[in-house]
Amino acid sequence: MITRRDMMGSLAVFAELLAASGGAEAQGQPANAGRPPVFKHDLPNLSMDGWEVTVSHVEYPPARVGATHHHAGFVLAYVLEGQIITKISGQGDEKTYHVGEMFYEQPGATHEVSKNASQTEPAKLLAMIFAKKGATLTTPGPAKG
Repeated sequence: MITRRDMMGSLAVFAELLAASGGAEAQGQPANAGRPPVFKHDLPNLSMDGWEVTVSHVEYPPARVGATHHHAGFVLAYVLEGQIITKISGQGDEKTYHVGEMFYEQPGATHEVSKNASQTEPAKLLAMIFAKKGATLTTPGPAKG
């Protein structure tokens, strides 16, 4: 059974790899010494027994506007390239995320806005969807409930 603690440890290692910019400093200090975390957010209080994580690249060609959708479980997304505008139900207004930033989609949320901020440059993110094994990961339209 995967616990929240185990998952957070795995995510911390993953975030460290993403944040690393070429290895350790000359004095043997970690590459992220003195830098704030890339992302910090409370996670839902749930058992993750029977869950899995699916990690995918999501490409945003210039001017791409995605349709309203929702996911099984919850999502952590890390912007790899460009700028992405997103709005998640229950999280306030649209927000623009830049390279190196992350956002969170809580269970039962609707991804109301998902678009490339640029009309001329591509954007890309890494989506980590945590959901029960066998669940449909992405469904068009708003979440029920």
